This record gives sequence, C-alpha cells and structure tokens, in this order.
Amino acid sequence: MSLKLYGRDPLRMFEDVFNDKVSPFFSSMVAPSFKVDISEDENAINIEADLPGVKKEDVKVSMDDDVLCITAERTQNEEEKKKGYHRIERSWGSLSRSFTVGENINADKIEASYDNGVLKIVLPKSEPKPKTGKEISIK
Repeated sequence: MSLKLYGRDPLRMFEDVFNDKVSPFFSSMVAPSFKVDISEDENAINIEADLPGVKKEDVKVSMDDDVLCITAERTQNEEEKKKGYHRIERSWGSLSRSFTVGENINADKIEASYDNGVLKIVLPKSEPKPKTGKEISIK
C-alpha cells in the first residue's frame, strides 16, 4: 500500500519541484548548464554543446591538464513598447561545464568552431605513452 496525498505520492512532489519541465526557474538555479553530445571514435573525442542565444565572443574553451572547460556568458535584453505601457527586461548569467577527457589527448591540435548556437570541439587522440617501470632493489 502506498501513501497518497491528493492523489499524488508526496515523496515524488519534491522531485517535481526541481524538474526542468515543471519549474525551469529552480532547475536553472541548481545547475545552470547546457546540453552536450559526446561521441568518440578511434581518432578523436567529439563534443557538441548547445548554447542558444550566446555570442561567439562570449564563449571560452580551455584545457588544463586532462580537463576540458567550456564557459559562456549569456545576456538578454527584451524591450516592448505598446500603447499604454513600456516593458524592459534584462537577464544575464554564466554557464559552465567541465569534462575529464583523459591523458591521451593531443592538446596542441584541439579544434573548436561555433555556428548558430552550436559549439563543436574535436579533441584528437594521441598515442598513449608507454608506462615505464623501474626495478627496486631490496636492502
């Protein structure tokens, strides 16, 4: 027998508060991010990030050790003038995602392009460095 409150499971109600479909305001406060597609083949790791409404100059991509970081600043101004009222709304925010891509990426040959709100990054793979060992003498 399950507990029901007004025809709904009360524990599920908390999940709905942070659900993007029910309340995009809360979900954006909890985790302001953007959607990405990641694929890999034998030559590279490919990342496509959806950044609608973000200008190319407001997007930054960096690689530090084996972590790829994508950051973006979004600003939006909306103005509406009609008979009897004048409405201006402004919003801004910072978005960021980081990915650990591993040690076998050739950081010097990473390519990134941005077109129509879609950032495409190609991280070419390099040959894995052979692990070296050392024999340790016992005294």
